Amino acid sequence: MTTPLEQGNLAHLLPSSWKTQVTVWFDEDTPSCDYAGFVVGEQPRKATLWGKSAGIIAGRPFVDEVFAQCGCQVEWHASEGDQIDLIATGGKMKIATVSGPARGLLLGERVALNTLARCSGIATQSRELVDVCRKAGYTGIVAGTRKTTPGYRLVEKYGMLVGGADANRMHLSSMVMLKDNHIWSRGSITEAIVAARSVAGFSLKIEVEVQSEEEADEAIEAGADIVLLDNLTGDGVKIASRNLKERWQGKKHFLLEVSGGLSKENVEAYVCNDIDIISTSAIHQGVPHVDFSLKIEH
Repeated sequence: MTTPLEQGNLAHLLPSSWKTQVTVWFDEDTPSCDYAGFVVGEQPRKATLWGKSAGIIAGRPFVDEVFAQCGCQVEWHASEGDQIDLIATGGKMKIATVSGPARGLLLGERVALNTLARCSGIATQSRELVDVCRKAGYTGIVAGTRKTTPGYRLVEKYGMLVGGADANRMHLSSMVMLKDNHIWSRGSITEAIVAARSVAGFSLKIEVEVQSEEEADEAIEAGADIVLLDNLTGDGVKIASRNLKERWQGKKHFLLEVSGGLSKENVEAYVCNDIDIISTSAIHQGVPHVDFSLKIEH
């Protein structure tokens, strides 16, 4: 099966405004004077970017732009999505060579490494969860969630994609998601769906979070495109999803999603192909970072 990385460059997905995000990172990291940069000056130097822990490399476009804004160039020796092989490389892997003024190399170092470490950590966790699901026989979609870090969502969603997971909705405007608080506030699942459809029109999908088969039936009858079975047990998910697909076969088209505390340690208990989407924040919240370092040649 062809992967997204083999089909095209994921950097082409990034919006035209994304480079301004890098500028904001610099505004935060160097709000006034770069005193240490004064010490090293503008002498041309080369530095090696090393991968020092196992994981998937992700985040190359962000690193390129960080160093470009510092007047530096990056020559990559590994591709996006590659596995860092510490055994074959003697404990650390040469990922890239960065060239430019010494001050620029050091100005961009921490911003680049932090971004690469975070993005790669998410890609690594995404790949591992997808692998667990596939080995368990799951053929559906494995997705992240919207529980991302404010100001860092684009990097984190990009990391999910590099790791082979679905990025889920990018923001509140990309799909209508009706959770328990929306339903309680509106009065009922049906009323909430009708109100949402009146403004979302035909172009946006509506997803509804439910706690039981009865609530799922109401959501499907009212026209939900996706029904999220939230916080059920593994057996509960398998029974409910089978019943719903059988009961509504040939009557209504909908997708079933399962979420709530899922991780690579427990997801196998929920795997069944009556479920169309498995979503979890475990691939991007609190994940271990991949360790990188930048060393100037001397």
